[in-house]
Amino acid sequence: MSTTIDVPESSNVAKGKAVLVAPPRPGGWKKGVAIMDFILRLGAIAAALGAAATMGTSDQTLPFFTQFFQFEASYDSFTTFQFFVITMALVAGYLVLSLPFSIVAIIRPHAVGPRLFLIILDTVFLTLATASGASAAAIVYLAHNGNQDSNWLAICNQFGDFCAQTSGAVVSSFVAVVIFVFLIVMSALALRRS
Repeated sequence: MSTTIDVPESSNVAKGKAVLVAPPRPGGWKKGVAIMDFILRLGAIAAALGAAATMGTSDQTLPFFTQFFQFEASYDSFTTFQFFVITMALVAGYLVLSLPFSIVAIIRPHAVGPRLFLIILDTVFLTLATASGASAAAIVYLAHNGNQDSNWLAICNQFGDFCAQTSGAVVSSFVAVVIFVFLIVMSALALRRS
């Protein structure tokens, strides 16, 4: 004993194919900006850590006549390089701690709070990274060229490996600075169109 129920179709329901693709949501580009923000933060972490590690391990010793009398060039011989290592490590630490906020911006692309927080702190750490990179660049320039007016001799003729490492660290720090600029501009554009 089975019972069947016939349900007639209404004539005012349109028959056709269902749309499989949802129409684009307004503001969907913000999620793409948030994903790019996360990827750029990972790149900036690598650049800042690379700069700090390269500068922190820069050391070269030259023997002079005997092994008891040696010339040494190390990052801790220059207070500017010490400042560079500390600040680039702080910048890398900040970038690691900012990753959860970047993930929140991916999950909630229309949230203003995390983006505003990141743009403010990104600006602060951009300033710190620029200051340390520029000061280290000035010392690296003096190491390569010297200054005849002050009787500072160029040391890169003797300490080639040391100068190559410090130059690489400065370049890496400026890569992090450029990435910070992109992060700030992207966040500003995403906030502007809220």
